[in-house]
This record gives sequence, C-alpha cells and structure tokens, in this order.
Amino acid sequence: MIRSNAAILILCALFAATFVPLSFAQTNDSTGISALENADQLQQTAQTQTPPSNNSQAPSLEDLGLTPSQTQSDPQLQARLDKRAHMLKMHQRLGLITAIPMIASVATGFGAGGRSTSTSERWAHLALGSATGDLYFTTAYFAIFAPRIPGTQTRGPIRVHKALAWIHGPGMILTPILGAIAFDQKSKGEKVHGIASAHGAVAIVTAGAFGAALLSVSLKF
Repeated sequence: MIRSNAAILILCALFAATFVPLSFAQTNDSTGISALENADQLQQTAQTQTPPSNNSQAPSLEDLGLTPSQTQSDPQLQARLDKRAHMLKMHQRLGLITAIPMIASVATGFGAGGRSTSTSERWAHLALGSATGDLYFTTAYFAIFAPRIPGTQTRGPIRVHKALAWIHGPGMILTPILGAIAFDQKSKGEKVHGIASAHGAVAIVTAGAFGAALLSVSLKF
C-alpha cells in the first residue's frame, strides 16, 4: 500500500514538473504574440495618422509694403540700361585705340614743323592727325549720345573724366585748325608764324588732358 502511494506521489511530481515548463513556455509565447500584435497596431496607427497642417505662411510682397507695379520689371528701362552699357563700353575701347595715333602724331609733330622737314614727313603727320581726329570724335559720339538714366549721379573718377573733356574736347577742335594753317604755310615755303605757331603747344596740352582722362577711369581713388 505504502509502495503504491509512493509510486502515485512520484508520478504526480513528474507530471507537475513536466506541466510547469510547458505552461511557462505557452505563457511566454502568448505574451510574445500579444507584444507583436500590439507593435503592429502601433505601427498601423502611426502610418494612418497625418501630420498637423502648417497654417503659418511666409509674408507676401504686399505684406512688405511693395505694390505689384513696384515688383514688375520695366522692359524700357532695362533696354536703356543695356544700350547705355554697350555704348559706354565702345567709348572706352575706342578711347584706348585713339591714344595710339595721338601719341604717334605728337611724336612726329616735333619734326614736321622744322625747316629741314620733308614733304613726306608733313604728310605722315597730317595722316596721323586726321586718324586721331576721326577716332576721337567717334569715341565722343558714344559717350555723348548714350542714353541717360534718370536719378543717377556722377561721382568720383567719372567727374574728373568729364571735367577733363572740357580741356581735350576744345583742344581736338582747335588743334587740326591750327595744324591746317601751319601745313599751308609750310607748303608755301614759309615759316610757321602767327596763330599757327600755337599748334604744337595746343596739341601737347590736348594729348595730356586726354591721357589724364584715360587714367582717371583706369585708376581707383
């Protein structure tokens, strides 16, 4: 009897030892499954949620005090600016080109008025002077007839550049007139005299003012 009861107790103990791990494993599995299901539900909820709408907007041009007419471009003004920029660039380039025959004509002028000068030297000086005059007045054309922009002010080197034009401008008109008189006197075998004798001095002053005008827009001060 005692042996049969002991055997029953041993079988119960073995059954309990086997049942407890199985129950614990099943509990863990059910807990893990529940956790996975909860995670899936949270992910689906996060995906279905929409971000809050942003009601704040950047300030418009009207909010900044600018009218539509002020923000629209002016094609006529832009065309004037483009034309002015183009003509002033041509003025600058031709001015540099004009300096070459001007220097050559001044250099040949020292010998063209002497007693022993030949006819070819005088003609060479005349040709260089004529080329200088043509280039000079073409250069002046691009500056004088460039479109003006209302409201712009002349400052710094440009003011000096324009002021020097009042020196070399009249000089370029007077120099060829005096040169023509001097050329006529020399062609007749006469010595250069009278007002024509100022031809060389006027030419030097004119060339000096022209060179200073070029430097005024080339140097920053």
